[in-house]
Order: sequence, then C-alpha cells, then structure tokens
Amino acid sequence: MKKPLYPIKFQPILKDKIWGGQKLAALLNKASSLPNVGESWEISDVEGDTSVVVNGDLKGQSLKELLEDYKADLLGEKNYKIFGNKFPLLIKFIDAKEDLSIQLHPNDELAAKRHNSFGKTEMWYVMQADDDANLIVGFNQEMTPDKYLKHLEDKTLTQILNFDKVKAGDTYFIEVGRVHAIGAGVLLAEIQQTSDITYRVYDWDRVDDQGNERELHNDLAIDAFNFEMKDDFRVDYSNEKNISNEMVSCDYFTTSMLHVTESILKLNSKDSFFIYMCVEGEAIIETEHASEFIKQGETILLPAAIKTYKITSANAKLLEVYV
Repeated sequence: MKKPLYPIKFQPILKDKIWGGQKLAALLNKASSLPNVGESWEISDVEGDTSVVVNGDLKGQSLKELLEDYKADLLGEKNYKIFGNKFPLLIKFIDAKEDLSIQLHPNDELAAKRHNSFGKTEMWYVMQADDDANLIVGFNQEMTPDKYLKHLEDKTLTQILNFDKVKAGDTYFIEVGRVHAIGAGVLLAEIQQTSDITYRVYDWDRVDDQGNERELHNDLAIDAFNFEMKDDFRVDYSNEKNISNEMVSCDYFTTSMLHVTESILKLNSKDSFFIYMCVEGEAIIETEHASEFIKQGETILLPAAIKTYKITSANAKLLEVYV
C-alpha cells in the first residue's frame, strides 16, 4: 500500500562553480565544504542529479521513484500524460560571486534533435544583490547574425549587450534564444525546464586552477539565437498580500508571488503539483495529515493529489510554481 503524500522536501544538490561564492551557505544555510558553491539544485530530475526526499515517510526515496510510484497523484493527470515519469521543472538557487559566462539556451526542437533534452526556458527572481550588481539580458541595439559574429570575432561582445542594474525583487523571464548572464554579486532563485543544456559563447577569457579555459559552444549557439526578440524580459508584478500575484505564465510553468502575512487556505484546482520556494521569511504549510516548516532558502513540493492546504506566516514571501 502506498504511503499518503504530504509536503515534500528534498536534499539540495550543491554545485561547485568557477564563478560561485559563499552566499548559499551564509544567507540560505546550505551546508557545504565546497570552495565555490554556485548552485543549489532544490528539485531536479536531470540525469545523474536526481533529488532525494529528506522528510517524512518517503525519506530516502528519489524523485524518480516517486514518479514511478505515484504518477498522476504527484504530477497531475494532464502533466502525467505529457511528461510521464519525468519531472518537468528544475528548481535552483544561484550565487554568482563572479560573472557567469555569456550564454543562451536552445528551444525544445533544437534541444531534442541535438541532445535528446527539453529546451531551457527559465525565469529569475533576485533575492539579494550587491551594490552595482547587474544582469546581462539581450542586446542594447538591433542585432543581426553578421553584426553579432563580427563583435564576437573582435572580442567586443560586451559592447552590444544590455546590462541591467538589479535589486532584490527584480524578476526576469529568459526565453530560449535570448543571450544572458548573471552578474557578480547576485543571489537569485531560478525556475526552468528540466534541462542542463547551455551554449556558452564568451567566458571573460578566464581560466580554471589548471590554467584551462572553459569550453565554448559558438558553432552550436549561432543556430539557437533569436535575434528578433523584443525587450520584454523584465517582469512587472503586483505584491498584494495573501493572494497569488502572477509573475510569469508560459507554456512550461506559471509562477506567482505569494506574500503571506496571516493564515490562508489554498485550494488546488490546477491539476498540477505546486512548488513553493521561500525567498524571504518563514512559513508553515499544513495539509490534512501533515505540516512542514519552510524558511528562506528552502523549497517544498506539494503533490497534485493534495487539493486543500493552509499556509501560515507573519511575513513570508514564497514563489508559487505550477505547470
């Protein structure tokens, strides 16, 4: 007999990155001995990096095992018909002590053809930013393939990129085909399709401890660009308390800001799982048979079978995600 489902937490999968820092440990309590922790994968079904449950009766089971056992009860009927035993989202916290590489991601068609993978549509929510920290998103002028390739060849790529100074609360929608990079001094939450496909086009000429430059993917990247994209990547959203304020809604996920200052009853009518990323404060999520505490830097998965639940907090900000 299957055990009843409840609010599920997973063991974070921490990633050492050449550009990573210590904010995930210092600000989000991610215990690690890694020298440069760049990413905390909160919920992952990427091959070789599958999340494992750390709370409740299902502790020790992997996300893959949950999908095989609970199917639509975990994902929702509609999602299970589309994705089967594959979790559709990859959920992360990212700390950039140094600038990330200039990069972009392929769409579903290109990713499937080349890598047998989903594409990588994603969004960012800035949790903390040092003074003068920025993100690179898109170009600062109209762009053509020839103009782009000329700047790439001349090592003047940064002259044509759009730099946005950012602060906590700023939100960006990064569609496939859009050039981007997280700048030094930014801590953010990232919601994306389940994919680890990145085309790196420039990496600031830096080298690792052995003096090696990281691999670039310019031959692959040129076909993945969408040079005709509008500058519509900045996300405006309301912050009305105790209701879900929609931020991003696309084919792959819908994310809302939920600023909780009391006890609120939630009804799941979406035929989907819900994910809550705590980006500020702390809260309690209660279902009929269980309750789970969540604080800044933690993530909870609510299976689709849970239709009613309560969230209680004096002051917490949660990113609420469903498919």
